[in-house]
Amino acid sequence: MGQKIAFGLGMLANQMFPAALGIFMVVLVQDLKFPAWMWGILFFLPRIFDAFVDPIMGFISDNTRSKWGRRRHYVFLGAIIMGVSFVVMWQLYRESGVEYNFIYFLLWSFVFYLGLSIFSVPYVAMGYEMSDDFHERTSIMAISQWIGQWAWVIAPWFWVVMYDPKWFPNADTATRTLAVWVGISCMLLAMIPAIFIKSKSTKDEENFSPLTFRTIGGSLKEIFESFKEAFRNGPFTKLCIATFLIFNAFNTVAGFTFFIVVYYLFNGNTEAAGIWPTLFGSIGALATTFVVIPIVASLSRKMGKKNAFLASQGISVFGYILLWFLFIPGKPYMFIFALPFFSFGIGSLFTLMMSMTADVCDMDELTSGKRREGIFGAIYWWMVKFGFAIAGLLTGVIMSTVGFDTSSATQTEGAITGLRLFFSGVPILGTLIAMWVMRNYDLTEEKAREIKKELDARKRPVKKQSSAYLSGKLLSLEKSGSSLDTIIGVDLSSKTEKQIRTQFSEILNNGLHGLCFSPYVEGQETGDILSENQIRRRLEIITPHAKWIRSFSCTEGNELIPEIAHKKGLKTLVGAWISDDREKNEKEIQSLIALAKAGLVNIAAVGNEVLHREEISEQELLGYIKRVREALPASISVGYVDAYYQFLDKPALVDTCDVILVNCYPFWEGADNKYAVSYLDGMVELTQQIAKGKKIIITETGWPSLGENVEAAEPSKLNAMKYFISVQEWTKNENIDLFYFSSFDESWKVKQEGEVGAGWGIWDKYEKLKF
Repeated sequence: MGQKIAFGLGMLANQMFPAALGIFMVVLVQDLKFPAWMWGILFFLPRIFDAFVDPIMGFISDNTRSKWGRRRHYVFLGAIIMGVSFVVMWQLYRESGVEYNFIYFLLWSFVFYLGLSIFSVPYVAMGYEMSDDFHERTSIMAISQWIGQWAWVIAPWFWVVMYDPKWFPNADTATRTLAVWVGISCMLLAMIPAIFIKSKSTKDEENFSPLTFRTIGGSLKEIFESFKEAFRNGPFTKLCIATFLIFNAFNTVAGFTFFIVVYYLFNGNTEAAGIWPTLFGSIGALATTFVVIPIVASLSRKMGKKNAFLASQGISVFGYILLWFLFIPGKPYMFIFALPFFSFGIGSLFTLMMSMTADVCDMDELTSGKRREGIFGAIYWWMVKFGFAIAGLLTGVIMSTVGFDTSSATQTEGAITGLRLFFSGVPILGTLIAMWVMRNYDLTEEKAREIKKELDARKRPVKKQSSAYLSGKLLSLEKSGSSLDTIIGVDLSSKTEKQIRTQFSEILNNGLHGLCFSPYVEGQETGDILSENQIRRRLEIITPHAKWIRSFSCTEGNELIPEIAHKKGLKTLVGAWISDDREKNEKEIQSLIALAKAGLVNIAAVGNEVLHREEISEQELLGYIKRVREALPASISVGYVDAYYQFLDKPALVDTCDVILVNCYPFWEGADNKYAVSYLDGMVELTQQIAKGKKIIITETGWPSLGENVEAAEPSKLNAMKYFISVQEWTKNENIDLFYFSSFDESWKVKQEGEVGAGWGIWDKYEKLKF
């Protein structure tokens, strides 16, 4: 509860700033005589700036390494910037003139919204990270919204203070003073989550992208890709669109409340209106605090988040309709009866939507393998703030359209009727469309619990999965009785290290048959989106040294590899990554077929070691291979890649493939380096016995330069060079096509194979030649 309250106090600051801002903005029109178009621009431009800074802040926050974790220090810094800039921003004087005040306020608004981004993006992400329980998330957001709603209870009373001559001579003097109190108190409140909410150190986190000016600048493309990826997530897209519609519609007309109460109910007399504009906001916020949030939290547990959302928004539509009839001149108290119904709209929105966004972050982790609360929170709030910016602009447009004159003490009947029509009509329309969008939202409690269960299973320690099959496998399969501990081919035992280096360089520079292409740069892992630039840069390094390259996937940027490779004169063995994710398998297969039909595939590989990983059955795999075979011309060979022994007792697999694509690793067999080619020869010999005359291609073999031993197999740079030389000489003598594994070191493989996983490349992870 202490953690929830600390988060809630941050929400109070997060909501008090915009609540006070909304109240104070009236002074710009009513007292400082800004025209409506200036008001619209002041609403629009700073918020657009804020909306575009948010995703960058999300990237920075998600990838920050520090002993305080990813978020806390940004929350603290943002609180200071917000508080100070809010105070300075409102130091406006009538005698400075409209133009000066407009420019001054606009410039300081940019500083304030920069601080808001630095604070709010990591702050919201902290909330998503506080719990992984479906209902506890709603509880966290309900408590934080309950505390935060007091901002909307308190802020409307500023109107009373601002326009009461007993307090201040005029409203602009009032705002200058009140801004100091609001700025400092909210700054202190905003610091509380940074001080009291627990977080783990990320100082030694290896998977984060490095934060430099170059990477942050380069992250813009990644952020753009994250936007595209996030909006491929159906439930998240629905949340964003629904929020945009409801929040945008509400804020477009929220500023009209003051003018409708003053000019419609009290004929333009601010003094006579007294506390009624205040009561509208304050009672509405109290209704949200004590009625709406508890009811919504309860409905969410009983009928699910989606149904609670639909019910709440339906009630709010009824409230907007009531307001049309209950704004009655001479009877201002009548509108109070509509407020509890009206308050269900915004009151339920963030309680439920923030909880649902946390569920979506789990869903994203399931597919991407990454926790991206910062990015998803930033994108969600980008929609909110973009909607807020559009709303501010529309407010000014509507006021101009209906003929509202800010310099006039009275308004025409048409102007006030127009404001009232928009006040009820815009939110009703926005809410109804949002309800239609959310009708098919399908991330239910049952589905969320299944996702959590699978994520928990993933986090348990598991056996390392790779081509690292059990040592001694070949010995158990060898029937001829011949000893594998013999030297085959070139004997390097009498050569010096310098001579070996020279020979290695000569072979590499003369060119290899093929290389396995490692596309993931430092800080990336499988599932990350590959950029065209990184693929092009790495292929430029490889091209002088190989005739063929092998790729492993046809999605997430991997589909760019074949085209770039062909343009550089390389032939391609293109793989579709097959796993137990059937939906993704379909995308992989369709992409492989499309690439082949475009003339970019020389050999098609349907799957890589999926039988070794035991993710699908042999029959399901055969179905995939047959589908690809039927879709492609006969000139393109189709096969499947796995450890050589997987083919030995699967005649149907051999029959279905045009070409036998085998991974052969003497290292994982525990072979002494000097006998490694003898092991490789034995693997190929066994495969030839069952290949039925079909061509055999070694799709992977290699030797790591670092890591732990596997029995007699010792990783080292010298052994890696020796194996490379021996294998290349052996393939020439045996006339066998071979793809050497691998081109570049990739740090992400540490998770699968331990330290040895990061040392298979000819080039290191920074694209420098290792040997």
